[in-house]
Amino acid sequence: MDLYKVFQIEAAHRLPNVPAGHKCARMHGHSFRIEVHVRGDVDPHFGWVMDFSEIKLAFAPVFEQIDHHCLNEVAGLENPTSENLAAWIFARLAPQLPLLHKIVIHETCTSGCTYYGP
Repeated sequence: MDLYKVFQIEAAHRLPNVPAGHKCARMHGHSFRIEVHVRGDVDPHFGWVMDFSEIKLAFAPVFEQIDHHCLNEVAGLENPTSENLAAWIFARLAPQLPLLHKIVIHETCTSGCTYYGP
């Protein structure tokens, strides 16, 4: 069964590797919607895959690093595309969340990506 928790961050970024004149080369911000998905069996005693609070606790340090920050200034996010952000988050959560299945990034209401891990 899949279980997920959604987080919202506000962050600025610019994409340093896009062609000259590309609008994303300029500093701009997004209200990123981040879904953290875990997958596993329902525990017969608790009746859940995982307590939502465990996901929230694991995500807290990530949230502190990226919410209301310039993503380009975060180590490992020098080219902060949605794809790179998703992989970066996955790498930080995987040690705390062994059931981690995927990270979904919504950069805008109509654009985003899904990362299933390495």
